[in-house]
Amino acid sequence: MKESKQPLSGFETYFSRAGAGKAVVSYKKKDVIFSQGNPAELIFYIQKGRVKLTVVSKQGKEAVVAIMEAGQFFGEGCLIGDSTRVATAVSFGDSTITSISKQAMRDALKNKPRLAEQFLKHLINRNNRIEADLVDQLFNSSEQRLARLLLLLAHFGEEGAEPIDVEISQETLAEMVGTTRSRVSHFMNKFRKSGFISYNGKIHVHHSLLNAVLHEKPTLRHNDDLQDKSTVTDQN
Repeated sequence: MKESKQPLSGFETYFSRAGAGKAVVSYKKKDVIFSQGNPAELIFYIQKGRVKLTVVSKQGKEAVVAIMEAGQFFGEGCLIGDSTRVATAVSFGDSTITSISKQAMRDALKNKPRLAEQFLKHLINRNNRIEADLVDQLFNSSEQRLARLLLLLAHFGEEGAEPIDVEISQETLAEMVGTTRSRVSHFMNKFRKSGFISYNGKIHVHHSLLNAVLHEKPTLRHNDDLQDKSTVTDQN
């Protein structure tokens, strides 16, 4: 992915440099940043790369709950009293991440109004995304959910968006969509044959997929929708 030529904002500059209560760490693919159940003492800001958040239930079932990207925070629950991590964070390829202590973050939010404003904006965007994901899960078929996920990963609608440039397995896509790997494989092949996506070492998402989603296509047969509901029920 091409790097932005624009100068860093004060917000980005603050979180991109080490300092009092802050450290910058580079991670390799599959490096664990923290694990579910670990003490929660730090907030993390992604400078470069992506991070996968997963949760394991008491029954041992694992689910991917989010893929965080450059410019986003994770682990901020410790600011409101979370004493342990509710998820596991794993680097999704090479990444550069800044860790910030709770006290350093609180001081920054108190003394830097512009930074506090940007952090609040991040939290609101995160909340809006969670609400949209819930609506998507409740009302759309797994095929439509997969299409929306691919568009989100490809940053469609954002200036300078490029094809998905991260290795993401069909198992991971299935966990995020809430269906099986075999069905994800079926839909991916269907999208490719329809000209919605293409493969060339990475996934290329075409504008036609966005048009299909906006017009509530692709649609599934009734029995497919029933299978989707049974799949989600089985995972709960």
